Amino acid sequence: MEPQEKNELLKSVAEPLYRGKLWMQLIGVMLILGGVLTAITVVGIIVAWIPIWAGVVLFQAASASQRAYQSGDERELRFALSKLKTHFTIFGVLVLLYLLLFVGMTFLGLMGIGNVTLSY
Repeated sequence: MEPQEKNELLKSVAEPLYRGKLWMQLIGVMLILGGVLTAITVVGIIVAWIPIWAGVVLFQAASASQRAYQSGDERELRFALSKLKTHFTIFGVLVLLYLLLFVGMTFLGLMGIGNVTLSY
C-alpha cells in the first residue's frame, strides 16, 4: 500500500473519533469537575481520583483522535484507541464493583430484616 493510500485509510478510520471529539472533551471536563467536587467531601476524597483519571484519559483520547485525523498518523490513532480502552476499562470495573456492592448490601439488608422479624 502506498503512503498516500495508507494516510487516507487512517484518516477515514479516525474520522468517527474526530467527529466525536467535542463530546469526549465535554464528558471529560464533566468527569474532572465531578471528581473535584467529590474531593471536597471527607468520604469523597477517597474515590475522587477515579472520575478525574477517567476524564483526563478521555480528554487525551479526544486530543489524539484530532491529531490522528489531521496527520493520518497511525501511532496517534493507536494512542487514541488505547486511551478509549482505558476509559471503558475504568468504568467497566466500576460497574462491576457497584453491582457487587449492591448485591452485598441487598443480601445484608434482607438478612437484617429476616433477623428482626424472626426475633418477635
